[in-house]
Amino acid sequence: MAVKGSNTALSDQMFEYLVSRFSVDDELLHALKREAPKAGIPEIQISEEQAAFMQVFLKSIGAKRVLEIGTLAGYSAISMARALPEDGMLVTIERNPAHAEFAQRYIDKAGLHAKIQIMQGAALDVLPGITGQHFDFAFLDADKKNYPHYLEHCMRLVKRRGVIAADNAFAFGQLFDEHSTDSEAPAMIAFNESVVKDARLQSMIVPVGDGLMLSYIK
Repeated sequence: MAVKGSNTALSDQMFEYLVSRFSVDDELLHALKREAPKAGIPEIQISEEQAAFMQVFLKSIGAKRVLEIGTLAGYSAISMARALPEDGMLVTIERNPAHAEFAQRYIDKAGLHAKIQIMQGAALDVLPGITGQHFDFAFLDADKKNYPHYLEHCMRLVKRRGVIAADNAFAFGQLFDEHSTDSEAPAMIAFNESVVKDARLQSMIVPVGDGLMLSYIK
């Protein structure tokens, strides 16, 4: 019996159990992850268990329209789009043209070209041009220093009672390091603190991958 207020630590064996039974990766996604590094794309996509969680979550809230900031190789976009209904739509923003081109190839291979739209450019340049669209869910997975700016745009674009998610809430495993080696860790930690204090939101970190901050818009 668990002690009140305690949690069960995730061992390597339990993690393997989780991934082996609940991963949503198929051969296309395995191929994407094999080929992305060869194309010069860093291996920093969301984890398999995170993709599985997000699919279940999107289905549970009946999401039809999703906004993603940070496409990278397209792994998360494809995973999320597969959880949307036939008339669903995912808009994803990618700054790097080579990354956008690679992602588009795999989106086409996945048969999702009609369900996923890549908008190429810096997110802070692209987001102001998105108007009149009420998304159910937004996913932030780009440069952490601009997360506060992305959040404000999402507050405009995501409908009330929608959800905004932010990746890397555990700051690359350096949440409690006084002298972090990752340059983006301090910005992520500061973002966490600002979200906790934001009266417009109710937030919680889900411990999948490097931590997924979920913020419900009141």
